[in-house]
Amino acid sequence: MTAVVTAVDGSYIPGTTSGPYPARPGNRVRAFIDGPQIVRRIGEAIAKARHSVWLTVAFYSDDFLLPEGQEPLFDVLERAVARGVDVRLLIWRPNPETAPSPRMFGGSPEQRALLARRGSRLKIRWDRAATVFCQHQKSWVIDAGQPSETSFVGGLNLTSVAMRLHDVYVEVTGPSATDVRHNFVERWNEASERYESDGNWCCDGGDELPYADQPRGACGPSTVQIQRMLDASRYPPVRVERSILEQYQRAIDAARRTIYLQNQAIPMPEVARHLVAAAERGVEIVMLVPPAPEGYVFDARHKPEEASRFWGIETLARHANFTLSGLAEMRDGKRHAAYVHAKMMVVDDVWVTVGSCNLHPFSLAGHTEMNASIWDAAVARDLRQRLFAQHLGVDTAAVDDRAALRLFSDAARKNRLKLDAHEEDWQGLVFALSPELYATPSEVGGRLKDR
Repeated sequence: MTAVVTAVDGSYIPGTTSGPYPARPGNRVRAFIDGPQIVRRIGEAIAKARHSVWLTVAFYSDDFLLPEGQEPLFDVLERAVARGVDVRLLIWRPNPETAPSPRMFGGSPEQRALLARRGSRLKIRWDRAATVFCQHQKSWVIDAGQPSETSFVGGLNLTSVAMRLHDVYVEVTGPSATDVRHNFVERWNEASERYESDGNWCCDGGDELPYADQPRGACGPSTVQIQRMLDASRYPPVRVERSILEQYQRAIDAARRTIYLQNQAIPMPEVARHLVAAAERGVEIVMLVPPAPEGYVFDARHKPEEASRFWGIETLARHANFTLSGLAEMRDGKRHAAYVHAKMMVVDDVWVTVGSCNLHPFSLAGHTEMNASIWDAAVARDLRQRLFAQHLGVDTAAVDDRAALRLFSDAARKNRLKLDAHEEDWQGLVFALSPELYATPSEVGGRLKDR
């Protein structure tokens, strides 16, 4: 076994300069993996809230239940209102161009009638993105402006379907929580629907929130920078921001040893080019994605004009230090393709980003997104080790990051051979994917989920 290297300062990984929020020291960060753990902690925070609960919502469905008590979200939030807590939901309102889904709460007449029947006292405001794009942030601010202020940033949607997917969230308490609050206030005060007759619930267009005059005091060891994607198709030039993309590029370019990436989508060329350069200089790279991606990715495989979408993983595949992997899950005694919904990356076990931003053309070219980037070796390494323990069934605390990623790659490749041979004695749940066949009917994703 390789000896563990002493945790190094991740300050060689630069933050971004294009967004309004600086990298702030003095935060306390906790990471949570998968829906039950994520929502249990958020439920605890709601129960303890004494001043406010503010959340940005992308997708929502009435079947979403908080763990432990197994209660509908609106029931939990209404109970908070009853004890005097200011509860506000800023919810995406889709445009007519958006494909319909039962997991949208855009404030339709039927949904407003449901709120009326409930006698709801939640303050709700709806906000559009441009055309087919989404207000995709999934953030929470608890007790805004109070000594107990804390925030949550991640990718989990508020649906029962989302609870079955693999996801990651972080809780940020300290100065950077104030930036999450600022984002909510900014969007609330400028929401597209605030002056529409059906654009608010239990408030009106004049209901504005004050901006923070100063960040909360230091309370922990982590440096955190809140980063966003705000597109020109929706926001004026002074507000356009692409700091999440900038941060991915800067962090990948700075990587010295390892990059561990989980994302719902394979990376577009804006990110893939930087990953290829990292692979060429010897960085170990493991990428975990859905074995069976969304339908539009399958459709793109057959379109020559979409070839650039797959260029990155196909070029990376030429390097032995790159592994594209999927995740399986056991259901009814059989392995099925598990859906990776997380949007996160760990570099050199010293830096991590977690948030709502996928690396596909929607998030990088129109969605509104939020990520938290964290400079803290203890947080980054702990999250990576817990993910590997879950996915590999192996404790990697005794090895360094390069050895750990090689263990992952070896297990993924061996499990792929066993999958193809219909053998059941896997190590863990990961298995290698073929970049050349990804998103084709002949690749493993389709075969695995039908087994």
